[in-house]
Amino acid sequence: PPSRILPPLLLLLLAPGPTAPCSPPQPNATHFICTEPTLSTFPAGLPPTTLAVSVEFTALATLLPTALAGLPRLQELHLSSNRLATLPEPLLRPVPTLRVLDLTDNLLADLPTGIFTAAGHLQHLVLRGNRLQVLQPAWFRHLPRLQWLDLADNALTEVPPAIFHPLSSLHSLDLSHNRLATLAPDTLAGLRVLERLDLEGNQLGTLLPTVFAPTPALRLLFLQDNKLQTLPTGVFVPLRHLRVLDLSGNRLQALELPPGTMLDLDISGNPWACECPLLMLLRQAAPQLTASRNTLCASPAHRRGQEVAAVSRAGDTGC
Repeated sequence: PPSRILPPLLLLLLAPGPTAPCSPPQPNATHFICTEPTLSTFPAGLPPTTLAVSVEFTALATLLPTALAGLPRLQELHLSSNRLATLPEPLLRPVPTLRVLDLTDNLLADLPTGIFTAAGHLQHLVLRGNRLQVLQPAWFRHLPRLQWLDLADNALTEVPPAIFHPLSSLHSLDLSHNRLATLAPDTLAGLRVLERLDLEGNQLGTLLPTVFAPTPALRLLFLQDNKLQTLPTGVFVPLRHLRVLDLSGNRLQALELPPGTMLDLDISGNPWACECPLLMLLRQAAPQLTASRNTLCASPAHRRGQEVAAVSRAGDTGC
């Protein structure tokens, strides 16, 4: 499904060319892959020709500040599924051309303030599945080329206003499965080219009327499995290019839709009030309901349990 679109990483690790085994690295190798479960120290002596490093599913718990020294051409660094709880602040300084950094499923509760200061070429940053509770504005001040930011499956309770403003090239932002109860004003400020926003599985109870105003290019919006009870009038009006909207698994009785047509819409698992405002909106907008069997009326009593789509198509609703 669209909510599980993977980032278009460079995938240099799959590119042809000489590769280096776990140990020892080969001269002139461009790729190094190691998934040895007992590995506890970052491999040393990688050749300066190295473009991509993958050290994943190991016992690696610490990195020296000089771990990447001597790798001036490094473009991809994959460190997922290790035991990293901290990173040294100078770690990325020797690799100014780094474009992909994947730290999925580690134990990171915080990052050094200046960790990305010298990472101006970074395009994909994946911090999914860590223990981050607070986002620091300094992390994002020097990443003008960042296109993909994945912060899912952490412990974030808030997003500071305008923290993503420097990310003028960002196309995809994943904040799913955190603990966000509200989105502050200007949460999305500066994200003029953002196309995909995932907020699934948080604790959002409401949205500000203008929360999506800074993101007119948005095409995919995932709000499923939150605690939304109402939607502000016109909240989706700025999203004229929206093609996928998932509102399933909330507590909504009334609906708001973006302008335009060609919308794939999931509104299943909500207690819909099947009265004229909802029925007329669905009839006029005619979105493609992607889970109509579980999209049921909760009220009024005589329509309880009926499929919303069937009721909206019926000619005897009195609307």
